[in-house]
Amino acid sequence: MPAGGKKVINESKKPLNGWCFLLGLAAIAFPVLGFAEAELPQHRYSLSLGTFITDRDTTTQLDSDTLGPGTPVDLENDLGLKRSETVLRVEGYARFAQRHRLDFSFFDLSRDTTRRLDRQIQFGDEVFDINTDIASDFDLKIIKAAYTYSLVDKPEGYLGIGGGLYVMDIKTSLSAIALGRAEAGDVTAPLPVIGLRGEYALARRWVARGSVELFSIEFDEVDGSLTDFYAAIEYLVSDNARIGLAYNDTSFDVKVNSSGYSGELDWKYDGILLYVGVGFGSMPGR
Repeated sequence: MPAGGKKVINESKKPLNGWCFLLGLAAIAFPVLGFAEAELPQHRYSLSLGTFITDRDTTTQLDSDTLGPGTPVDLENDLGLKRSETVLRVEGYARFAQRHRLDFSFFDLSRDTTRRLDRQIQFGDEVFDINTDIASDFDLKIIKAAYTYSLVDKPEGYLGIGGGLYVMDIKTSLSAIALGRAEAGDVTAPLPVIGLRGEYALARRWVARGSVELFSIEFDEVDGSLTDFYAAIEYLVSDNARIGLAYNDTSFDVKVNSSGYSGELDWKYDGILLYVGVGFGSMPGR
């Protein structure tokens, strides 16, 4: 985290995080144990659409070649961006062989607002004084794609290892409209991740899913880390349709030095995902 940044810890979420961690761990570990009577649906393709209820904590800093390091800005506390919002989230997968699959996800966490500053902020090459009305935009689009190879592949579940890309398209801008002054920084970060993914049939119509993805790099223009934890439980309404409840927790800390963005971003989101999904196409029998 940049020096002076603010870290918000919500103690009330710790029990929820613990239970979701156990659910995700079960989905990853149970296929190895292999004691289930139910079987997973064998679809080649799957698509789901859900409502993602998020809670966010973001600190950013945009540096300047002229003025030096910028001010660490808490987007929620300093600029008034909403901490909690509900967005649409699209997910799916394609299986192109019995042990091989490609998962994807897309959602948009962009926010904007206007607030009067209660302290001076240097953002890039601009200095915005106290009591200035600032319009702020934080555009963030996330695309996730990951390949998984199933080390364990059984009728009741699978456990796989793989890797992929966690792509974040980020743009942060502050503008004092009345003064005709503005500053912005943008970067597209395709972060390579590795992780584990698993599913397990808890009962005839109940399925647990989980994944953990990690990233850490210190190379050229980027220095940072990312952790992404996902746990879900699904009810199979029919052979092809399901409803689900998931929890997703992501932490991201990166320092970038590029032509479009030079600074730091310390960002965290977590939330509950309510979704419906369909599966189609069948895989050959084992």
